[in-house]
Amino acid sequence: MAARQITCITKLPNHQDRHRRIQAVGGSGWRDSEEAAIANVKRDPGSYYVSEQGKSVWVKVAKHESRDYLKTETDHFLPDNLLSLPECR
Repeated sequence: MAARQITCITKLPNHQDRHRRIQAVGGSGWRDSEEAAIANVKRDPGSYYVSEQGKSVWVKVAKHESRDYLKTETDHFLPDNLLSLPECR
């Protein structure tokens, strides 16, 4: 699978709540559930990336309280690259 640029996310019930999990990620003409995206990243760490202000970072899988979730590699850029993306339509 070629690397896909994530340009939007879906968080339920409220996009602005930073404590809610991402439900899906998407880009130009595609959308993957969080579960599918996690499986893709585990299979191929170069599956997804996020670009912000001309800087790109890879999306990786992390673990919190025994549960996998998506996050970007540390790049010392604020706000958080993935959580700051707009809601997928």
